[in-house]
Amino acid sequence: MARIIEEWEAEEAGELLRSGKVGILPCDTIYGLCARMDSGSAELLYRIKKRSVSKSFIALMTKDDALRCGYHVPEDILSLWPAPLSVVLYCESGESQAVRVPDDGYITRVLERSGPIWSTSVNLSGEPFLDSFDEIRGMYSSQVDFIVRSSAKGSGIPSTLIDSKERPYRIIRQGLYHLP
Repeated sequence: MARIIEEWEAEEAGELLRSGKVGILPCDTIYGLCARMDSGSAELLYRIKKRSVSKSFIALMTKDDALRCGYHVPEDILSLWPAPLSVVLYCESGESQAVRVPDDGYITRVLERSGPIWSTSVNLSGEPFLDSFDEIRGMYSSQVDFIVRSSAKGSGIPSTLIDSKERPYRIIRQGLYHLP
């Protein structure tokens, strides 16, 4: 049974993620199913979500972590972050990763403690995302280590996802953020 953590316990949620636990957190956009960025945790998230491994997860991180992650971050993207904007970044080998630097005090405190994390919407693949704590607890309580209860809701709209490979940037998913 998942442990229930209150939103003001951001540092505790960060420590649990850092220690390899899987949790559900309120993010700046929608609730996220989250785990530390490593291959073992990604496999677990794929199983919980019943998602194809061909679809990768978004990495949430601080701006400092984004600069150290090994992927090229265009200057104009860096100036837009933090924001509900996820960006597919590339490294020299051509490998890519979608990254977001959230604009939310709570999730930033979690990330400062946990380090970069995988995040994906709380739902089974192909189904609508869940945004009610009671629905989330009912469906996922036996599959995750902890769930953060939040009185505040995110925007309820997923982040905008763009590809930074070419300019103008290609919008993969229009979400909350609108490019200038």
